[in-house]
Amino acid sequence: MKRLLLVLLLAFNALAQSDWETATPASAELDAKRLADLDAKIRAGDFKQITSVLIARHGKLVHESYFDDGGAEELRNTRSAGKSVTAMLTGIAIDRGALNVDALVFPYFADKKPHANPDKRKEQIRLEDLLTMSSMVECDDWNEYSRGNEERMYIIEDWTSFFLDLPVRGYAPWVKRPKDAPHGRTFSYCTAGVFMAGRVLERATKTKVEDFAQQHLFGPLNITKVKWPLSGLDEAQTGGGLELRSRDWLKLAQLYLDLGKWHGKQIVSEQWVRTSTTPHAQIDDDNSMGYLFWLRRYKADDEKSAIWYMTGSGGNRVVIFPALDMVAVVTTTNFRIREQHQFSDTILRDHILSAIAR
Repeated sequence: MKRLLLVLLLAFNALAQSDWETATPASAELDAKRLADLDAKIRAGDFKQITSVLIARHGKLVHESYFDDGGAEELRNTRSAGKSVTAMLTGIAIDRGALNVDALVFPYFADKKPHANPDKRKEQIRLEDLLTMSSMVECDDWNEYSRGNEERMYIIEDWTSFFLDLPVRGYAPWVKRPKDAPHGRTFSYCTAGVFMAGRVLERATKTKVEDFAQQHLFGPLNITKVKWPLSGLDEAQTGGGLELRSRDWLKLAQLYLDLGKWHGKQIVSEQWVRTSTTPHAQIDDDNSMGYLFWLRRYKADDEKSAIWYMTGSGGNRVVIFPALDMVAVVTTTNFRIREQHQFSDTILRDHILSAIAR
């Protein structure tokens, strides 16, 4: 009897560590040969510096491959994919009544006055503007000349003041103003703004971001290995750089696929998941922005190829296929390769999607 109890205890502990029930690709209507061929191509160097590929379908882990020395226990820095975690935490805070998307940002930081470039329009920036990367300040990581480019933020100590001091943005003749843009917003990729969303969360909840995340998101998901990057003032960088294991990134995708539930327990409200994955700003012809979730289709007018996804430099992807009951993770270190995002899109579109039995 004691031996049986010990075996059961060890089995329970193993399950608690993974929290994933596994199954074969065939049981999930996936072509195992196609997935094996993908693994072989990655190992042969057809796709450079891919570190892991994981797939879960119908709630079960059906494919898990690692291509570096770290393996399953390695913490993966998926860069800006962590921005979507900030949206999850914000939703939890809103569910708990500590915040709302219409909250004005600047009043939370009265202690930081006076601000450079004072303007009444900056005082009207709301949390939703940060969650959709469409605030009034001049902040664009895709423009090396932008005053708000994240590389300029990293070389100073106080990142909060960096954002608050930014000037109001202008609009070049070829850029649509909010009143003329889809959803009434002009998108501008701004890591500093997502960092500020984390700072608002912290002040509204009176809890450090790391502690709030552990209590309300990572703890309930049994995510035990976490590494946050910190500012010069030891504030969690909620704009990217969060490190988790690949299986744990997959848990976050499954959480949203299941409309905020994990193992039957509601972690994030269904309403917040649906709102987060509804378009609020147009990024380009292919992509829209929800609340720090990217939205697109791999094939026009094909609901089965519609995805919600977290994305980061290097082509890191954490992807939800709502119509297919499937989630996938592709992690990479392709940070200095020009085709970094194309590699990951090809893996997802031409190998993972094509592995589904027709």
